[in-house]
Amino acid sequence: MRENKKLKKFGSLLVASSLLAGVLAGCGNGDSSGGGSSSGGGGSSDGDTIKIGANLELSGNVASYGSSIGLGADLAVKEINDKGGIDGKKIQLIKVDNKSENSEATAAALKLATQDKVVAMLAPATSGNTVATVQIANDNKIPIVTGSGTAPNITVNDDDSVNEYAFRTCFIDPFQGIVAANFASNELKAKNVAIFADNASDYAKGLAKSFKETITKNGGKVVKEEAYVAKDTDFRTQLTNIKGEKPDFIFIPGYYEEVGLIVKQAREMGIDVPLMGADGWDSPTLVELAGAKALNNTYITNHYSAEDPDQKIQDFVKAFKAANNDKAPDAFNALGYDTVYYIADAIKRAGSTDGEAIKNALADTKDLSLVTGTFTVDKNHNPIKTATVLEFKDGKQVFNSKVNP
Repeated sequence: MRENKKLKKFGSLLVASSLLAGVLAGCGNGDSSGGGSSSGGGGSSDGDTIKIGANLELSGNVASYGSSIGLGADLAVKEINDKGGIDGKKIQLIKVDNKSENSEATAAALKLATQDKVVAMLAPATSGNTVATVQIANDNKIPIVTGSGTAPNITVNDDDSVNEYAFRTCFIDPFQGIVAANFASNELKAKNVAIFADNASDYAKGLAKSFKETITKNGGKVVKEEAYVAKDTDFRTQLTNIKGEKPDFIFIPGYYEEVGLIVKQAREMGIDVPLMGADGWDSPTLVELAGAKALNNTYITNHYSAEDPDQKIQDFVKAFKAANNDKAPDAFNALGYDTVYYIADAIKRAGSTDGEAIKNALADTKDLSLVTGTFTVDKNHNPIKTATVLEFKDGKQVFNSKVNP
């Protein structure tokens, strides 16, 4: 998901300066759900309530992601509270809109930590927005868990040190690139491939790198690499260059806003080879932009499929539909749901709402069964779990296969 490496060094300087004033003045519009009183505070809880923050993209460029995570989180909170909460205490979910912007994500994290005094946070949906909150989590000893921030540098820094209070419920970018390359080689028998990536995005560049390494290792050849930048709308020049090399497969790591137009323009230009991306494609808006027909013969790696016959998944699908006007849950809904359950499980095992105790329990998680897979947390705070390959057929995502780590 979207990111900016320079933001990982934010920290105390921003916290101590004008940002604090902006937070106090401008970030008080978050809504809350899940019941309970508004008591509780940093690293602890009062009365019958445990406060968990949700720093989400509820408006802006990628509002589809954050809003979906929020809906999944709401369902999990309701289920947990209906069953008595955590050791008798109800969860209060406090949502703040980060407006799909790094600076707003930092402000939202600061508000949740210092004003709302949450004991843990659902971190933003995108990698860049999550990276912008890591220092605040570390400084305030409040664990953050991103449901869909897949960039490795959320949990591990360039010097290989681990961000002590940062976790995730999704797999990381390199794994998606490996899965996509193996699928292209083994299932689609691709030999000559092209890569068309957003070169302003660490998310896309990380996927492209792992895909290229794996496809080459598999005996394939990258015949063309092209790049675009977020907010571009005309991709015909790059697509013409790609088409000239006659690839039999094109890997397009990026986000639905640009990918929808890329797919549409590629098909209009007569490029009919398989196209593949990752979880950044996962939005209903993709179909609106590309068109259902253009998306035929395209694939994505993702975190789960509502069509997976696994009973745990089908129980979740049924519950989500009942709560959301019969809408089938997407992967972001599932990841938001799982993130709340992951945090709640850690709080229960910790037997405390102290930030350090919760952080240690999150890190010690083993064989936790969730909707997007059963996972164990590794030394870098990443879950070891399966990935799902989905295929678009007439505008709908169809379950193709599961891939083990």
